[in-house]
Amino acid sequence: MSASKKIVLHLGKNDIKFEIVKHKKVFTAYDLAQTLRTKLDDVAKTLLVKAEMPEMGKKIEKYFVAVVPASHYLDLGKLKKALSAKKIELVLEKGMKKLGMEPGALTPFGSHRGFGVIVDRAMFKTKKAILGAESFTEHLRMNMKDFVKAENPLVAIIGKKHAMKLQAKAVKVARKTRKKSKAQIKAILAKMKSRKDEIKKKAAALKKLAIKKAADMEKKAAKNLAAMKKAALKKRS
Repeated sequence: MSASKKIVLHLGKNDIKFEIVKHKKVFTAYDLAQTLRTKLDDVAKTLLVKAEMPEMGKKIEKYFVAVVPASHYLDLGKLKKALSAKKIELVLEKGMKKLGMEPGALTPFGSHRGFGVIVDRAMFKTKKAILGAESFTEHLRMNMKDFVKAENPLVAIIGKKHAMKLQAKAVKVARKTRKKSKAQIKAILAKMKSRKDEIKKKAAALKKLAIKKAADMEKKAAKNLAAMKKAALKKRS
């Protein structure tokens, strides 16, 4: 699934520079950052929301794409305030499919679908961001200033940084612990094998000793029997 031709043509017409980044199939911004080995702050996470807007005393529902760095989560309370909405909710997979969109392949270029666009201020901490293009295998890398030129988004604080880095660190620690555990288990098994071999050796030695003792006793008995026979013959004569 390639980058949307509509988005690429839209950017081309507006003389906006961008780079198509090809990668293996991914479904989340976090997985994309891991795949491209880039910072979470450089990857845009896009979510679709439906907002109830107070316009002319009427109930009007509008769709917005909310864009935050992959290192952040979307704060619906802050988003509601930024949009001055009466009510706001995330559009889930079922709702996206009804709109003809693929869940996991959202793009911050919402204008080509008639959606409003709102971006978290933290996205501007990176010079070049990696943005979705309605594809699971291709993203766009471009300057955030050019993105603003293309979409003219509303900019506000709508995200909050999460502990994803700590989770990545925890995975690293878990792997290290697992590796250590494997080494410990290997050492225990080696020790058990060593003890088993030692027990086998002791058992073999005891068996050998028992056989020797039995042989000695048998010889002694045979010797005693021979002596008794000799004594008995002597008495007869």
